[in-house]
Amino acid sequence: MQDQQPWQWPDSVWQEKVNHVRAGKALKPKQWPNGAEFAVALSFDSDHESNELRDGGQSFGRMSWGQFGTRVGIPRIEILLNKYQVPASFYVPAVCAILYPEEQTRLSAQGHEIGLHGWIHELNSVLSYEDERALMLKSADTLEKVLGKRPVGMRTPSWDFSPHTLRIAQEMGLIYDSSLMADENCYELMLDGEPTGVVELPVEWIRDDAVYFMMNRFQAHRPYTPPEAVFDIFRRELEYAHQEGGLFQLTMHPHIISARSRIWILEELIKLGKSYNAWFATHEDIVRWVKANS
Repeated sequence: MQDQQPWQWPDSVWQEKVNHVRAGKALKPKQWPNGAEFAVALSFDSDHESNELRDGGQSFGRMSWGQFGTRVGIPRIEILLNKYQVPASFYVPAVCAILYPEEQTRLSAQGHEIGLHGWIHELNSVLSYEDERALMLKSADTLEKVLGKRPVGMRTPSWDFSPHTLRIAQEMGLIYDSSLMADENCYELMLDGEPTGVVELPVEWIRDDAVYFMMNRFQAHRPYTPPEAVFDIFRRELEYAHQEGGLFQLTMHPHIISARSRIWILEELIKLGKSYNAWFATHEDIVRWVKANS
């Protein structure tokens, strides 16, 4: 098929591609713990310097922005999570766990989850099976060494799957992924038409702070949305999840959301969720609940 355009493919080819990784059984529970009206899953991709390291580590300015995430961002986020007694999930490239092991152990001790986020924020979707598997195992080994326990869930560095990613997740015994977007509530992932037992806790670009606030001086990538407008988008997503009794999942980055002009967004969302009787939980705890109660 290498010399054919997609519109020239036989039906079997495009059908195989569509069905390789697919949303399966819906996993929306009839009730949430302790009578909660819906669930809130806050997450932070602690990329720190890894975004620039992946691209060659030539921009020390961008690496300093990543360092802001650990020097200023994480402590500022911790203050809020501790203030409201809210757990969250942190997805950490293994090189960042090596750079900042005390950050990971401190967060874990506070009841937060540390999940897989690649080795060096690599583009996993372009890797061979052998390379991707080796990096995923190396990353899991590294986090286990730092934390004393092995992570059970992953978020791919670029929110994408290669043809091999789900197979590798199965081989590693992971219970969930949080990288795909086929629903707003959890679902079981299917591989070539077969249930995998791996749960997807879905993300969405509109529920990601980087979409609105990311900056690259050397590209036409500039922040374009005021914080008030971003809060309004996130608030409406949360309120609709509350109306449906479903799941509100949010992805943030310590070096982005923690700016003085933005950190209030996180606090207001926590306060709003609390007022609506939300169950705030790590991604792992939500996945375990929906598997047992759907």
